[in-house]
Amino acid sequence: MLYSRIEGQGKPLLIIHGFLGMSDNWKSFGFLYAAEGFQTHMLDLRNHGRSFHSENFSYEVMAQDVLEYCQQHNLEKIFIIGHSMGGKVAMLFATKYPEMMEKLIVADIGPKYYAPHHQDILAGLNAVDFSSKPDRTAVEEILFPFIPDYGTRQFLMKSLYWKEPGQLAFRFNLDVFNRKVEEVGKTLPENAIFEKPTLFIRGGNSNYILDADFLEIKEHFPNLELATIPNTGHWLHAENPNLFFRETALFLNSKILK
Repeated sequence: MLYSRIEGQGKPLLIIHGFLGMSDNWKSFGFLYAAEGFQTHMLDLRNHGRSFHSENFSYEVMAQDVLEYCQQHNLEKIFIIGHSMGGKVAMLFATKYPEMMEKLIVADIGPKYYAPHHQDILAGLNAVDFSSKPDRTAVEEILFPFIPDYGTRQFLMKSLYWKEPGQLAFRFNLDVFNRKVEEVGKTLPENAIFEKPTLFIRGGNSNYILDADFLEIKEHFPNLELATIPNTGHWLHAENPNLFFRETALFLNSKILK
């Protein structure tokens, strides 16, 4: 069973984080969507956050995890926001179980194949030797040469926790990611189609969703809206949270035309 943070009452909204993320990254948004009348479920995917670790790691099994989570919580007619890898999970879930869905929001990821591009991040994470019992400052110093971007380092360090007194560890399953990172870039199946309202929202400075990708996206998601958050990269929700919330809340609350 997936770990989750749940805020509010009302229409069920699932938020699915990206690769190496966790539910805690979306905590402030959870309160905002709850105030809009949504019961907001911020999930930890398998091998992330406080959810279970497993050798099985693919979009198929992660979509199945989301299905079992919804069944366990008796969730129907759900809304989903998925960022990056979480967006791919959300896409696959929506195309497999459209009867369970109301609306889908995909943040800065498309259905296409993405070549592996996390090598520097994984190299930095693997350079941390927890047997030497580093503190948080020492971990950041180890990560810096591999990951010079401050925001990315802070994002990754959110997954640090005290496994026991004096002993830090990462919550995510780094061993599995080292061996199966190519799963993250896999494409949505060719015949996967979701015809209900879908918003793709991208960062204006990000190269994850290009103008040339729109036709392919529309083949999978014909009832499509597109939005761009200017002057933001892949972490668009962290770089401009106010505009991200405004765009997504407007879409979530708009009436569905029959």
